[in-house]
Amino acid sequence: MKTKEKQRYRNEKQSSMRRVVTGIILFASAFCLLYATANVEGMAQWYTTHIYPIIVGSVGRVFGWVPFSVSEIGLYFLVLLFAVCLVRLVIQLLRKKWGRKEAVRLLSRIFLTASILFLLYALNCGINYYRQSFSESIGLVTDTYTVNELKEVCERLTEDVNARAELVERDGNGIMRLDGSEKEEAVRAMEALGKIYPELSGYYPEPKGLLQSEILSIQNLTGVYSPFTVEANYNSDMTDYNIPFTICHELSHLRGFMQEEEANFIAWLACMESDDTAFQYSGSMLGWIQCMNVLRDADIEGWREVRAGLSGSAEADLRANSDFWAKYKGKVAEVADMVNDNYLKANGQADGVKSYNRMVDLLVAYYREG
Repeated sequence: MKTKEKQRYRNEKQSSMRRVVTGIILFASAFCLLYATANVEGMAQWYTTHIYPIIVGSVGRVFGWVPFSVSEIGLYFLVLLFAVCLVRLVIQLLRKKWGRKEAVRLLSRIFLTASILFLLYALNCGINYYRQSFSESIGLVTDTYTVNELKEVCERLTEDVNARAELVERDGNGIMRLDGSEKEEAVRAMEALGKIYPELSGYYPEPKGLLQSEILSIQNLTGVYSPFTVEANYNSDMTDYNIPFTICHELSHLRGFMQEEEANFIAWLACMESDDTAFQYSGSMLGWIQCMNVLRDADIEGWREVRAGLSGSAEADLRANSDFWAKYKGKVAEVADMVNDNYLKANGQADGVKSYNRMVDLLVAYYREG
């Protein structure tokens, strides 16, 4: 082997070793942080109130200046990069140029990339799962409630839905339509809610609809928080009444509240406190749907009685929503739901995807105290 080739080989070997060592350090750091915040009382709370807001105010602000979802483009880039590497691998295998050196180099890069992403997840998401809940911080006590109490909440929400259903803008088919100001209004709504609840005060970057929202649709997802870029992303293709509530839900994660039922409750509060009728309608509708789902399981006759009182305008939105999601039923949606369920359980939400419906406990408690 020539001297230059030997030197190049040593350099590549050293580079691979540095990537592996760096990856191990980053991975171990993320693991230790998650373990510590899960087991050291008060550590997660301190982090989410002192450190995480700085990350949102810096990283979130930088990526917030970009008019499109950086995480979405990053996903496309990773997919493209994977495809290119796969093609190169096939070519090298055919030419018999693939050996131990190339394998070590590729695997070390993959490991380093995965370690970086894992650390970003821990810092911008994972730790927050162990903080004090929003309901605890505002003194909202959830307790057992009767079917009659739940039915009363459903009736109040039905009145809210009906009152606002006639005030929102609608298209020629009678379906609610947003006016295009939902991103700015969502930020205003969350900032206004932060004046009532200090736990929610702080900087909010503008939420972003995906350029290709079908990525979320086929997974039956309405939105997603990206811990890698600190962005609140949402499905811009779904029926419009979902969007204001979903945006506020994702923005609540940027205050460190990761539990899904709490994010739903915060979104409901933000929508109902908003001056925008479309937001009020969105909050009323999503709150109504969640509560009615629970009432249907507990008292089918009571559910039918309340259901019969829903206005025709709201019915049109519900039909449009059902038609939209019906297009995406299938194995992909089932697998995505299973993955999300396991992810939530792994992060301390024992009910998995069912935790979204736990918002009902908070709503009933809120109305009981109100």
